[in-house]
Parts: sequence; C-alpha cells; structure tokens
Amino acid sequence: MALIALGFLLSGLGGAGAYFLPVITAAASITGQAIKRAPAPSAAPGVPATASAAVTSGSDSPFTVLLLGSDDGERFSAAHVLTQSMILVRVDPATKHVVMLSIPRDLAVPLSTGGTDKIDKAYLYGGASAAVATVENDFDVHIDHYVWIGLTGLITIIDSVGGIDVDTTNPIVDDAYPDDLDSTDPYAPKRIALLPGPQHLDGADALEYVRSRHDDLNGDFGRSERQQQVLLALKAKATLFGPADLPTVASALGDELKTDLTITQAIGLLPLASSLDVQNADRIILLPPATSDAVDSTGQDILVPNWGVIRAIVAKNFPG
Repeated sequence: MALIALGFLLSGLGGAGAYFLPVITAAASITGQAIKRAPAPSAAPGVPATASAAVTSGSDSPFTVLLLGSDDGERFSAAHVLTQSMILVRVDPATKHVVMLSIPRDLAVPLSTGGTDKIDKAYLYGGASAAVATVENDFDVHIDHYVWIGLTGLITIIDSVGGIDVDTTNPIVDDAYPDDLDSTDPYAPKRIALLPGPQHLDGADALEYVRSRHDDLNGDFGRSERQQQVLLALKAKATLFGPADLPTVASALGDELKTDLTITQAIGLLPLASSLDVQNADRIILLPPATSDAVDSTGQDILVPNWGVIRAIVAKNFPG
C-alpha cells in the first residue's frame, strides 16, 4: 500500500503545467510527516536518532514500513483516531521479496505513551510517533518508515484502479457494520454480506470487507487475513492506473494519506514498486499460541500476547 499509494501521486511529478499541480501539492503535503524518535543508544545527548538510509534510490538494503489504516469518520476527531489496521511490511529490494505481519488491533500491550491498553489506541493517544514507538518497543523491531491511510483514502485508491478482484475465503455477514460514511448518523448500523468465492469489489465494498469485525468465524484473525488479501489484490491492479487519473485522485485523497517518507525517497521507490513479488509474499497472522483470548478489567475482549513466540517470529522475519 505504501508503494502503491505514493506511486499514484508521485509518478505525476514528471509532468508539467497546471494539470499536475494538484498532484504536486498533494505529494508535498502527504510526504515528510516526520515522527519523533527517541535518541539511539549511541547518539550524543540531544541528537535524534536517524531512520535507516535503506529507502534510497538504487539501494538493495531491506527496509521495514508500518502500514496504518484508521477509522476517521465523523465519530472521531481528526487528530485522535484508532488504527483499524496495523501491518508490518519488510521489503528486500535485492530479492524482491515481501513479508507482511498483521498486528491485531485488540492486542493488549504497553503503550509508548504510558500504561497498557489495546494497541489500536497508540495512534489515538500519540499519532504516528506513538504507534511506531509502541510497535518498535513491544515487538523488538526497527521501523524505517510509516504510511497512514484513512477510510475514504482507501476507497479513492481502489476506485481509481476500477476495483479489485479477490477470492473471499473469509466471507462476512455483519448486522452491526457502522454506517458512518453513508448516513447522517455516524453510529447507525447496517447489514452487509459478502459470500465466499471470486468477487469484484469497488472501493466501498473493499472497505467493508477489510473493516468488518463481527461474525467472522476466525474473529479478528479473519479480518487480518482479509486486509492482507486486499493489499495484494490492489497491487495486482495498480498497473492499470494512468497519468490522466492523477489529479482527480490527488484532490480526492486530501488528508487521507500521510507518511514520513520524503518526496525524494518516495520517488526512489517507484521502480521497486512495480518489481516486487507480492503474490509470493510471506503473510503472517499472529494466531495462537502467539496470542490468546481474554477479558480485561473493564469487560473488553482483548488478545494477550505471548511475547516469547511473537518476538521469535519477528526476529526470524524482520532481522536487523
């Protein structure tokens, strides 16, 4: 998603004239959203740690990106949203190999902002900086960059490629799906259903597929599987996106996409984006015994991490 979404916008930077002005403007506002990092152990006092230099043109060094997807409808303040989706992605430019690890939103963890809570609240309490720091601290992994996308941003990108094709191995029937994009009542529920088998989904349907969290036989693990599936399907359709679509998409995205990547770094990723072997990506879901169901002191359902198992998985798949 990071490479695809940024590629849509930044591939227009080679154009000229007012036609591509929305693309250039959007790229400038989306990129360079720097996160605050704690000083590295070897850094001098007062000198901030620097991110990995892996994301540079021509580099073959692997790098890791944290993908964040948020509910950002009318129920939430724009500055304080939960992350419905957190996916660690490791890209190896030399081998074109991709690893995806989904982090369950209900995982109860120590937050970088203090206390223990569901990991989806890290972004709520401290934005991208807190989300990155929380994942780095708890999972013992270095994150080079992050990309955040909102609900309507995902719809816009999927519609721009004419929808996506998925085989719904995790069908959904949800009588309590939040109708917060099409209703005047942001808390109104609606019934959605998506049967098993091959499906063509537009942006709104795809959002429902990745966002629904009720009545999946595999619970939140099923939703993690669906989110990874949609990302791979989107990459498969990205080649159909043309320069003529850029201004419309750039204007529609607005504040729905953010990243700490600079424009220069993002442009350097474009040749890599088209060559990645995403269909053979390693897709990791933190099933038991990596996690176990529990109820916290307030009565909320949570997932309890087995850090010994989780960190072994991370060390194997996200080395360095």
